[in-house]
Amino acid sequence: MDTALQIAAVVLGLAALVWSADRFVDGASATARLLGVPPLLVGMVVVGFGTSAPELTVSAFAAAGGNPSIALGNAFGSNICNIALILGVCAAIRATPFGRPAVVRETPLLLLATALAGFCLHDDALTRAESFLMLGAFAALLAVSSVAGVRERRAGGGENAGSPAPAPTSPAAAAWRLAIGLAGLVLSSKALVWGAVGVARALGVSDLLVGLTVVAVGTSLPELASSVAAARKGESDIAVGNVIGSNLFNTLAVTGLAGAIAPIADVPEAVRTRDLPVTAAFTAALFLFGLVPLLRRRPASLRRWQGALLLLGYLAYTAWLVRSETGGA
Repeated sequence: MDTALQIAAVVLGLAALVWSADRFVDGASATARLLGVPPLLVGMVVVGFGTSAPELTVSAFAAAGGNPSIALGNAFGSNICNIALILGVCAAIRATPFGRPAVVRETPLLLLATALAGFCLHDDALTRAESFLMLGAFAALLAVSSVAGVRERRAGGGENAGSPAPAPTSPAAAAWRLAIGLAGLVLSSKALVWGAVGVARALGVSDLLVGLTVVAVGTSLPELASSVAAARKGESDIAVGNVIGSNLFNTLAVTGLAGAIAPIADVPEAVRTRDLPVTAAFTAALFLFGLVPLLRRRPASLRRWQGALLLLGYLAYTAWLVRSETGGA
């Protein structure tokens, strides 16, 4: 009976997720225009925060419940999923342009955040002091990105200024869609994760494997649904900003909060030697995919073949992960 209920939660949660994503992206796009904020910044702050709420909730409860491997696997597994799977899918649907700020500022900041996480975990432990350092770094990075984005808008550098306005044009309509979409994303993702984790636990797999695969993909489904919806609607800045903002949130805020709640004395070595390097590699690839066109004086864009390459990389990592965590069985 429990397994049937968990499978139903996965199916119904997925359906609700797709519906909520459309409402959320429409509300975020309308809010950006009504407030005069660049869509990239809205993607980083509103969408990034909102769709990262599942990671935050799962990791906080996992840390408090004495399951740090789920918390860390959730954070770094979601980052890998966000870049390799989500942006890979978006680029496979259509070439995904992203603005110069995402290339020259936001992605390098994400690389620095990943390096900081590696520094804090270098001894296979995460103390409360290191956790507060990560939380403070996140607050500082968010402030820098927000101020820079607003200044660019005021200087006339806002992108997508000529794109058509979304359907909701009043503040009330935009706020309603944003709130309904966000609530639906969070609730449906929780249902998905609850169902998927229950099935996975019944199979007897490790906490780290559950965190890096089932929980990571489950909590990344809001980002996937929102980014794909944004890509379909031509809101590429929200799609890319969503992933960058979410990964900054996961790397510093989600991991930092987990360690602040319960310091982790025994971080699995695989997190430092396998999962963090893979996260850094995918982030560096995203940076190079955007930088090369800019150096050639062309608009930055994630092309379809690059999306396919990211997807292949994700499949290879998943196969490596399952093989290493199950002893090659």
